[in-house]
Amino acid sequence: MIPDLATLSCQLIQAADGKSRYLVALAGPPGAGKSYRSALLCDAINQHLPGQAVVVPMDGYHFDNAVLGREQLPVKGAPHTFDVDSLRHDLLRIRDGEKAVAVPVFDRPLDLARAGGRLITPAHRIVIVEGNYLLLDQAPWCALLPLFDWTLFIDVDDSVLIERLINRWLCMGKDHAGALERTHHKDMLNAQLVKTYSLPPDQRWL
Repeated sequence: MIPDLATLSCQLIQAADGKSRYLVALAGPPGAGKSYRSALLCDAINQHLPGQAVVVPMDGYHFDNAVLGREQLPVKGAPHTFDVDSLRHDLLRIRDGEKAVAVPVFDRPLDLARAGGRLITPAHRIVIVEGNYLLLDQAPWCALLPLFDWTLFIDVDDSVLIERLINRWLCMGKDHAGALERTHHKDMLNAQLVKTYSLPPDQRWL
């Protein structure tokens, strides 16, 4: 059974009952709608538990363009272009739950991460971490799995992903040829990696 938003939010609220901190991984390929759905899920939980849910975006852990350099910049968004160690370190601090933890947030139009862009406080009992590679069965990403209490994966057909990704690049100022290039030779390569090598989630979300 594939849950709707209301059912899923109730499931997570029940699962987190009595726990001071509950971490949820929301994974899926580029263009699957992870940011959008994580925000919806967070809002649905907060309607029942005001101020107790928050989202941590994996995209905030992109290496800066200056760090990636000319050779790696064209493949920015691939697994090795993220600072996984820092993400894991911050998730450990968030699991501890004793102090507020500042996490970076990626500014897509500016193509850079803003340090300290979001504050995760002890009041945030349910933390939804969203990103492409959270369930990837490859080192160093697979070291993240034990940190999550619940895992979700968004399933989206390739045809839908391609349409969304092309529109994303067009909205970001690429011409049609550039949008097609980025979609097929960058994003969809990462999408196939995520779809093929992600570990089975606790719940799939269509």
